[in-house]
Amino acid sequence: MQRRNFLKLGGLGLFGLSFGKLNLPAFAQDNNKVLVLVEFKGGNDGLNTVIPFSDPNYYKLRPSIAVNQGSVLRLSDSLGLNPAMNNLMKIWNEKDLGIVLGVGYPEANRSHFRSIEIWETASNSTEILQDGWISRVFDKSTKLKKDIDGIIIGQGDEGPLSGLKMNNLVMTSPEQFLKDAKRFKSVINETENNSLEHVLRVQSEIYKSANIIEKQLKNKPENNVIFPQTNIGKQFQYAANIIGDNIPVSVIKLEHGSFDTHTNQRANQDKLLKDFSDSLYSFKQSMIKANKWNNVLVVTYSEFGRRASQNGSNGTDHGTAAPHFITGGQVKGGFYGSQPDLSDLNNGDLKFKVDYRSIYSSITKKWWSNSVDFLVKYPTIDFLK
Repeated sequence: MQRRNFLKLGGLGLFGLSFGKLNLPAFAQDNNKVLVLVEFKGGNDGLNTVIPFSDPNYYKLRPSIAVNQGSVLRLSDSLGLNPAMNNLMKIWNEKDLGIVLGVGYPEANRSHFRSIEIWETASNSTEILQDGWISRVFDKSTKLKKDIDGIIIGQGDEGPLSGLKMNNLVMTSPEQFLKDAKRFKSVINETENNSLEHVLRVQSEIYKSANIIEKQLKNKPENNVIFPQTNIGKQFQYAANIIGDNIPVSVIKLEHGSFDTHTNQRANQDKLLKDFSDSLYSFKQSMIKANKWNNVLVVTYSEFGRRASQNGSNGTDHGTAAPHFITGGQVKGGFYGSQPDLSDLNNGDLKFKVDYRSIYSSITKKWWSNSVDFLVKYPTIDFLK
């Protein structure tokens, strides 16, 4: 996938604005529904996340990195959460957490770059597409677009939001965005250089938008929810601020990881899962206090799962299928799909049970009440009320 260029304020890469058609200052409209995507970068190991603790094959395949049966947080008689995810267990008990089991795709690719490209464009494994799947949906359904299509919090990879017609903001935080945007003058200088004139107009729009966002941030009520001051905790806090401030955005993308646990997996993955679990729980509490929980849908994704068996370095190598989490006030808690059979592997890999595009099809049809041709053949999953 070819990534588009961004306007980098101060050359620091702290904020970017896509060079699409701008219409940012109209912030009076209702925020309505927001999709929050959380990328588990590096390929999260599903078997140590949602654990088949009743299956003896799990312990045979992972003699030194398996989670002890007695410490698993039991979701059912056969599956449980990693013990580091106590707060995610609370969301499960509150019946707001959906777990889609065995998510993958045919002819899985093991390259980080290529596999995440497949996930982010909704392509087949042999198909090269330029635009992200959300951009492709929005291109067919313009009524889904708002003043800001997407806000990417983190390193600036648009991923599923990549597309020439998308109005995306990239920031490390709203506060840093305001600080950098204030460097711009609100007046467009006269120039006969068309490219420079476009950049100056973009700068002017950023400056105007910063003033509006700053005003809304100052006026927002404080809900006193404490977020973990980890990287993902701060990202969830920024997302909560953006949604609570009624800034009209369709999608917010966060990133967490790396989950590329080839060595010392238990220590590394358990910490990442705890950080995600704690941060998501704080996000839920913040959204409830802001009366926004029913307007939010949180969905995780990752380029692949890991191999069923551990490697020689107390880790796992690149694999195929894995579970993913879906939560929000409109989510029907429970399992969806089915757990891959550890006695029926494909050359040491889990056989996927749910095509990842079924999740996208479900979001498009059930969350956005829309339909697009490239997703229509994938059956929807009934995880929304």
